[in-house]
Amino acid sequence: MNLDSEFFAERRQHLSRRWFFKDCAMGLGGLALASLLNGSRADAAVPSASMRGVKLPHFAGRAKSVIYLFMAGAPSQLELFDYKPTLAKYNGQPVPKDILGGQTYAFIKPDSAIYAPEFKFERHGQSGQWMSEALPHLSQVADDIAVVRSVSTDAFNHAPGQIFMNTGSQQFGRPSFGSWVSYGLGSESQDLPAFVVLNSAGGLSGGAGNYGAGFLPTVHQGVLFRKGADPVLYLSNPKGMSGNLQRKTLDVIKELNEERLGIVGDPEIATRINSFELAYRMQMSAPELVDLSRESAATLESYGAEPGKASFANNCLLARRMVERGVRFVQLFHEAWDHHSDVKGGVKAQAGITDKACAALIKDLKQRGLLDSTLVVWGGEFGRTPQVEGSIELERSLGRDHHPQAFSMWMAGGGVKAGLSLGETDDFGFNVVKDKVHVHDLHATLMHLLGFNHEKLTYRFQGRDFRLTDVFGDVVTPLLA
Repeated sequence: MNLDSEFFAERRQHLSRRWFFKDCAMGLGGLALASLLNGSRADAAVPSASMRGVKLPHFAGRAKSVIYLFMAGAPSQLELFDYKPTLAKYNGQPVPKDILGGQTYAFIKPDSAIYAPEFKFERHGQSGQWMSEALPHLSQVADDIAVVRSVSTDAFNHAPGQIFMNTGSQQFGRPSFGSWVSYGLGSESQDLPAFVVLNSAGGLSGGAGNYGAGFLPTVHQGVLFRKGADPVLYLSNPKGMSGNLQRKTLDVIKELNEERLGIVGDPEIATRINSFELAYRMQMSAPELVDLSRESAATLESYGAEPGKASFANNCLLARRMVERGVRFVQLFHEAWDHHSDVKGGVKAQAGITDKACAALIKDLKQRGLLDSTLVVWGGEFGRTPQVEGSIELERSLGRDHHPQAFSMWMAGGGVKAGLSLGETDDFGFNVVKDKVHVHDLHATLMHLLGFNHEKLTYRFQGRDFRLTDVFGDVVTPLLA
């Protein structure tokens, strides 16, 4: 490029509409900053401008916050919730061809034998919920939860299955459910993130895309708290950095960012400003939040929590503490349910880790008057086959393969009909035969409980309006209280 071209390019930049708005003190950056500092919702023409503060949903929702207990790896519904005595009758025999319908699998042959669960099932509570003996604690709150035994998904493998369940798409790059909630409802806390992520087991097949913001402003992505006694790093100032010096430093950085925001109008700069200020406030709020020793001995025992240790139980208790302090969406990932071998032993082990804390969370929220406004969701990315999986080459035996056609989830609080048992599968637990709930229907229902018409909570990106449910989804009205 010659000097004349550079000169005219610079002049065009100064005469651009963005520069005109900036000189008139009407730039998008100014709008974004004003929204950020005032904690109010920005004009709809600037959907990415509003960074924090409470926003109004489309209508009065029953739920104000969400605790999503994501059991990554796909728990076997046949060992937990979907009681199928027919499997015992046909144990060791092939699945009837009219049931199988030509379905193929990654690790088992279509004619693999039926495998009957080795857990006893009983009805619990006045609602008569069927649950296996692997869930002795959750069965105590059977009348407080709704069990959906007819969930169905389009995804067959873990990574796309987890991404689909959390973002409504099998493709990476879409905003997660928690990000949509943060975008739609904003934050009730000025000192903590709107969307917090806790992990208590292995790494996720879908990775950070399970809690990413996608094309939404990154202020809405999940903030991952680390495992262990110190879930938030760098809460203390380094040696030689006083509180006064830190505040002055942040003020200078903020002024520079505000100036740049006013020039280019990039909402990610507003996100950066928000991140610095939130981190500063978290230095005061986070230490108290994660200090579980402040809880009573009775509360710790009810969850099975141990202060200073990393565990699913600790994360459940942390989730309750976060909801109390205004965190909008807390997602607990427990990646340990992929039982291609020894499904009985695997389910027993993981239920032993999670069952008590899940039940304690429901009881604790209810006792504190928080269950009505907190939507609790439990489930994985798909289910497991009625057929047995075994492979000498892979050293697998008495396991179950991936099964997207039918699986179980449960929900509680936040406007969910307590004690409900929704949906049925056939006698082999293979296909849904009544009240099918697709992933898009699930998302539409959860958004409804939060006060949103899922077709109207959208974000324009690359020339079209996107939503969590894409172009599908119906609210499952029987789930509503």
